[in-house]
Amino acid sequence: MATAQPNLYSFPSTDALAGQLRSYVLRCQNAALARHNIFRIAVSGGSLPTVLARALLAPSNGSPEDTPQFDKWHIFFADERAVPLDNEDSNYFLLKAELLSKIPAELGAPTVYPIDEKHVHDDDTQELADHYQEDLMRSFAAKDSVKLPVFDLILLGCGPDGHTCSLFPGHELLREKDAWVAAETNSPKPPPKRITLTLPVVISAVKIAFVATGAGKQDILKAIFDSEEGRSLPSALVNQGAGEKVSWFTDHSAVAGVAFPRRGSL
Repeated sequence: MATAQPNLYSFPSTDALAGQLRSYVLRCQNAALARHNIFRIAVSGGSLPTVLARALLAPSNGSPEDTPQFDKWHIFFADERAVPLDNEDSNYFLLKAELLSKIPAELGAPTVYPIDEKHVHDDDTQELADHYQEDLMRSFAAKDSVKLPVFDLILLGCGPDGHTCSLFPGHELLREKDAWVAAETNSPKPPPKRITLTLPVVISAVKIAFVATGAGKQDILKAIFDSEEGRSLPSALVNQGAGEKVSWFTDHSAVAGVAFPRRGSL
């Protein structure tokens, strides 16, 4: 269990947040490329792809440090719904519409790992999870040679109930220790069938960032950061497990009333 505190940043607008998120993601990219010449990133759905696109598709200042090198990105999904890839509920569909289809050719094309569509209609969602875990094994190493995959960056959202990925409050999946990818067959939010990275995989990442904006997030962020009752919420468990590796990108309205200290700058 990590002991250092997560970093909470608050910005006056989504545009200001996107600008800082860009700097953060590209620092993660550059550090990863220096380590192993590849940038392995996992992303969630919701409003995150829209903010991420605003950040990454903004004009570069011309320096190599401020340029996405998408041809070296390997993009995975922190969670995904058991639906076809052209379904509007698909996180892949959302990321493609908001970001992937708009990347200028000169920045290169990332390698993207969607779910295997052949298994979205299977009765057993575990089959879909197993196939996605095999994709991770091929990219990170066989499961018998590494305990957990270590993403360079995982980008997450936080639901109004404190869920992140498809890890929901009080769910038995929060206790999963061995699997890298788990199946959810009865999600409290539709669609009910999903797959998700497990909590140990999330907190093993080199860096983890949450994006949470809007006044609708006030109550849950206050619970996560300020209350003892909120410590068992999935997003709070990421804070506890990964500590200072976690950065929260919020706007002022989302953290109005939150007592947890905010950092002034990245």
